[in-house]
Amino acid sequence: MGSRRLPETIAYVRVLRQSWQQGVLEGEVIANQFEWQFQWCFQRGELSVEPSLGRALIKEPLGRFLEQRDYQLEPGADYSFTIRADV
Repeated sequence: MGSRRLPETIAYVRVLRQSWQQGVLEGEVIANQFEWQFQWCFQRGELSVEPSLGRALIKEPLGRFLEQRDYQLEPGADYSFTIRADV
């Protein structure tokens, strides 16, 4: 048996607000027909994603993306990353 590759989905991220003083980054992420709002409290490493529908699909990959790119992210900018899952 060969290993079956998971489908890939592109997630699009827009950073809406950033506060270094409060340690917060807020934005939205869209993947396929889903759209979420997120708030990342990077000083505490806490990520909240709303609404709950489909949250399990996006939270972990979004968290990894934010941690890898944190100091490069700017409000008003658009980013994307690949999710290896069937979204």
